Amino acid sequence: MSLFVTLAADILVAVLLAATIVTSLRLSRRIGQMKGDEAALRQTIGDLMVATGTAERAIAGLRATIDEGDRTLNASLETATIRAAELKLQVEAGEGVITRIGAIVAQMRAVPIRPEPSPEPRPAPEIPPERRPEQAGPNGERLGVAAAAALAMSERALARVRARAA
Repeated sequence: MSLFVTLAADILVAVLLAATIVTSLRLSRRIGQMKGDEAALRQTIGDLMVATGTAERAIAGLRATIDEGDRTLNASLETATIRAAELKLQVEAGEGVITRIGAIVAQMRAVPIRPEPSPEPRPAPEIPPERRPEQAGPNGERLGVAAAAALAMSERALARVRARAA
């Protein structure tokens, strides 16, 4: 029996040794995977730190931009406030001018209109013969009459303007 017990103990030790070898191989593979994952994790952590630094710099830049925009906006608001006050003063001055013009117009309506002296008709100026257009047909006469009428009308309008100014 002793041989049987020794043989059984050796077989049991061999089976347990084989199980230990298999388990060791599995653990070795898992440790290798974990080391690979550790390297990937370290790379990920490094990338995360770089991204965090970049984000912090971007945030600092955005804060500076916001501060500058705030200063620019405040300056623009101050300028707009000043311009609004200037416009208000100009509108008030304009309203005063309109009131005065309205008073002048009301006074003009209250004053009776003076009859305009009728201007004496002047004779049409004599055109020297060398400057006269050719009187080849009825159109030449019509043009001369139309020019004389236009001259007379402009002189009457000028006389009316002078009479109102006086």
